[in-house]
Amino acid sequence: MKLILNLFSILLIGLGFSCTESNPFVGTSEITKWPEGKTGAISVTYDDGIINQLTIAKPIMDSLGLPATFYIITGKVEGSAKGKFIGRDPKDIIRETATSKTDSSNFFERASLIAFTGTTEAEDYHARAGSLFESGKIQEAYSLIDEGYEKIRTGKMVNTGAVVFHNNVEDTTSWEQYKSYAAQGHEIASHTVTHARLAVLDEVNMLYELEQSKADLLKFMGEESIFSAEGPYGTEDERVMEYAHQIYPSLRNRMPETWLEEINRGSKAQPGESEKEYVQWQRGILTRHSFEDMKSWIDTTLNHDNIWLVLVIHGVENLGWEPKTRNELKEYFTFMKSTEDQLWIETFRDVTKYVSARQNTSIESSFENDKIIITLNSDLDPLLYSVPLTIKTYIPEDWTQAKRSDQKPLVIQTDEKGRYVLLPLSLIDPKTYITN
Repeated sequence: MKLILNLFSILLIGLGFSCTESNPFVGTSEITKWPEGKTGAISVTYDDGIINQLTIAKPIMDSLGLPATFYIITGKVEGSAKGKFIGRDPKDIIRETATSKTDSSNFFERASLIAFTGTTEAEDYHARAGSLFESGKIQEAYSLIDEGYEKIRTGKMVNTGAVVFHNNVEDTTSWEQYKSYAAQGHEIASHTVTHARLAVLDEVNMLYELEQSKADLLKFMGEESIFSAEGPYGTEDERVMEYAHQIYPSLRNRMPETWLEEINRGSKAQPGESEKEYVQWQRGILTRHSFEDMKSWIDTTLNHDNIWLVLVIHGVENLGWEPKTRNELKEYFTFMKSTEDQLWIETFRDVTKYVSARQNTSIESSFENDKIIITLNSDLDPLLYSVPLTIKTYIPEDWTQAKRSDQKPLVIQTDEKGRYVLLPLSLIDPKTYITN
């Protein structure tokens, strides 16, 4: 009898051990790098609000269910504030240029004014001076401004009739149209009031370009259109960035985060060589780029787990800088659509919100009374960073199903750590639980 009891005790111990032995990952949760556990992200962005982007490229993307970000020049839209020079009497400034050369003490004021002196050639002087300044050719920029004002004083500055890619007369899109595009899932965002060279504007005129554009977007479009912006010409000027980052939560120009590698349009750096959590890899789609060139960028994104491919498009069909044709865009977007099961294709705004929220949110997860409780903790504004985060939670092996707190069923999947489910959770409502 004693032997039987001892054997029974051993059996109970064995049973108890097998019941309590469990996968150490059960009940643990993490925020996936990309929504729904995807491999990477793509944002398609357009600059300048060129009408062909909206009447040719956008319908192609709409037919495929792909969203885009349109950085528009708000001063071109009827009803919004127009470009202007803010400062001293222009006549005084022009008169002073006859007796004093341009230098660091007066360059920003003069470069700010010259674009508003009444001719397209003067606007070109502003743009070219800005290009020289940003490329480090400071004295050349000063000399060009002196040359421009000499033409103004002598009446030789003219309207050239040259094509200005970012200021086409055909661009007549209204705020009502832009609102309808936003309602379809696209992002409408700031590209300043006039497409100025921000790096050569003085403080008051730079702030006007940034703040007035934001004010009109808020007035006509709403909060979702004032999250991200793009300073014209892809400027990365430190002075501009200091001002702009105080006005917009996100800039396509720069996102200086320790966890983000930035590769701009002109860089030949390889995104796959970065060990940072995320790589924002910007590529400008130009006329010379073949389908294979552009496809290779998506292939690279697919072959890593940390790349956010940001595509920059200007001209479409026969309008705008470096235009791509309707057929080229259709072929490319169709290929992009075929990767949607692996890549998250979303607006610049929403990808920024997701990666920023993930990096600034901690997660608590506990397994209690046959229930896995999940809580997000973050200091971010939940109304601003509203894109739901994807939570990956490991569940017990013996669960026959998994349901969210709202009783919606979850798909059970398996990886090398065990069985898990994916579910969305936002900072607005940061707590949920999963049951069998």
